[in-house]
Amino acid sequence: MVGALLAASSGGGAIVSIIYLAVIVFEIVALWKVFEKAGEPGWWAIIPIANVIITLKIIGRHWAWIFIALVPFVGGIILGIIIAIDLAKSFAKSGAFAVGLFFLGFIFVPILGFGDARYVGPAGKGGQGPSGGGYAGQVPPGQAYPGQSYPPPGQVPPGQVPPGQGYPPPAAPGGYPPPAPPAV
Repeated sequence: MVGALLAASSGGGAIVSIIYLAVIVFEIVALWKVFEKAGEPGWWAIIPIANVIITLKIIGRHWAWIFIALVPFVGGIILGIIIAIDLAKSFAKSGAFAVGLFFLGFIFVPILGFGDARYVGPAGKGGQGPSGGGYAGQVPPGQAYPGQSYPPPGQVPPGQVPPGQGYPPPAAPGGYPPPAPPAV
């Protein structure tokens, strides 16, 4: 009788362990995808403390912020809130998404990783792009948003500097830039 109970209970425990392991692997793959979207190597998601440091880098915080987690009782909560808010901002998500990241990270991290979320730059550095160049709210050269296109070479929209003339345009007498040519 005892042997049958042990056999039955160990079989149920094995199933729970397999499900638990599958969820952990799924979460690691989701974090891997988030790291890749942010321009970082995905394999950092496997290394326990390093993945938090890389997350801090993605959101624009210094790696030393991890020491907040050492504060007894509230440090981990404070760090979790900071990471959730800044990670949501870094992927152009709302405050409600940040709340979801904090309370239901096992659901919202895969949404970032596998969904259509795009990395817009570290939130802690004022929206600089993934390369640190600062394309905050601008489209990088040679890229367009979906549904937009750039003019063919040689045709420049009014108000823009023609190719080869550089920026800023040469100053007119008196120090002011020359007036824009009239639109045709």
